[in-house]
Amino acid sequence: MRGFLASSIGVATAAALALPLALSSPARAIPSLSAVAPVAPAGSTQSLPLVPLGPSADRSPGVPGMSASPRLPETRGLTAREVKSFSLVGVVWDDASTELFGRVQVRTRAKRTAVWSDWQDVETHNSEHAADPDSAERGTGRVRGSTAPLWVGESDGVEVRVQAEPGAARSAARLPQGMRIELVDPGESAPAAADGKNSGPADDPADGDKGKPAASPGMTMETAEASAANLPHATLGADEIPELDKADSTADAVFAADGTLAAAAAPYVGPRPRIVTRKGWGADESLREKGFVYTKTVKAAFVHHTASGNNYACKDAPAVLRSLYRYHVLSSGWRDIGYNFAVDKCGTVYEGRAGGVTRPVLGAHTMGFNTDSMGIAVIGSHTATPPPAAAVTAIARLTAWKLGLFGVDPRAKTTLKSGGANRFPKGAKVRLNVISGHRDGFATECPGKRLYDKLPPTRTSSAKLQGRP
Repeated sequence: MRGFLASSIGVATAAALALPLALSSPARAIPSLSAVAPVAPAGSTQSLPLVPLGPSADRSPGVPGMSASPRLPETRGLTAREVKSFSLVGVVWDDASTELFGRVQVRTRAKRTAVWSDWQDVETHNSEHAADPDSAERGTGRVRGSTAPLWVGESDGVEVRVQAEPGAARSAARLPQGMRIELVDPGESAPAAADGKNSGPADDPADGDKGKPAASPGMTMETAEASAANLPHATLGADEIPELDKADSTADAVFAADGTLAAAAAPYVGPRPRIVTRKGWGADESLREKGFVYTKTVKAAFVHHTASGNNYACKDAPAVLRSLYRYHVLSSGWRDIGYNFAVDKCGTVYEGRAGGVTRPVLGAHTMGFNTDSMGIAVIGSHTATPPPAAAVTAIARLTAWKLGLFGVDPRAKTTLKSGGANRFPKGAKVRLNVISGHRDGFATECPGKRLYDKLPPTRTSSAKLQGRP
């Protein structure tokens, strides 16, 4: 399997950008090439400090409208105000190791109608979606504590309140230091480039250039690098990786492996689903850290929900992803979007963290178990709302294909070594289902009860797609 992985980047090296070979180590990364053309970043982030709105233990008596009692919970927020356009909100604070015990609520004003929403709760427990405690990504000094993000649609007004939760063990319920609300505008996606599906004779390269893909005009070297990681499965600059049936998926994997695909894996590679690439959903490659980081293999798939709400149309999913990406990188301080793949409510699969969809890219999705695993996030909130059937089917198709490349049976169990988290201590060898929910590796509600309940039949469907008896 490692031969297959190395040869994929070898094809990219020979055919496109002379990229350096990947190192199969979570501690080392491929250096990026320099950008060749400046491109205006899509989107923006407004970061506004939250101010005291209610009682706090360190306030002096006599402040008009506020109690000086140290026993009342601290409250911070912002009064209703007009701001620049945004579509996603979240709250961050200085210390990633500090938990937020309290309630976060926002209400927003729709840009098109000028109507204010009702108060909406923001999921506060989000620290488990992160890099492992002792990883290089965690130790950059840029990582901040954060709530889950909430998609609110195009808005130009906001009001927020955060109230600490009183605790019996605390004389005063306090909030983390340095709290800010992040207002994320996803921006517009770049115009779609030719991806080989709709090109005609005029788009064919000259004979001397065949087999040497060239970057589209205006494509930065970071974008070309991320796209080249998916060669030979898609052309350079492709907006999507086309779906393949089971036979063609196996042939594609064998071709990419230069014939070295493990014999045990070859019969059980599931049909490849259509995958929208990072370029396809409009990722601004200048935001992420340079290069890619890989782990050794893929032994398990952790299923998540983004907890960002279900109030989006399928056509808006790329904008939601661009917002999540900005929130993970610029607001939370991660090297890239945390998930390896995302799935929208219509069942469309999206490439997540950069490095190549066939490769074991190290993510930041399941604290303690990012090594030798992949993270799949369904865009939405599924604690009380059942996931759409199309999304569940997409998980089965994606896992049948990706786990198949590594010779893994979706119905099986596997052993992962904990990197340290709240459920299993660092170094513990934990037996898990190959297709697990986030809550199996960390004490969390994710991926929501209604999605978690769909995992047993998903394992069966995935194995069937692989052709296993």
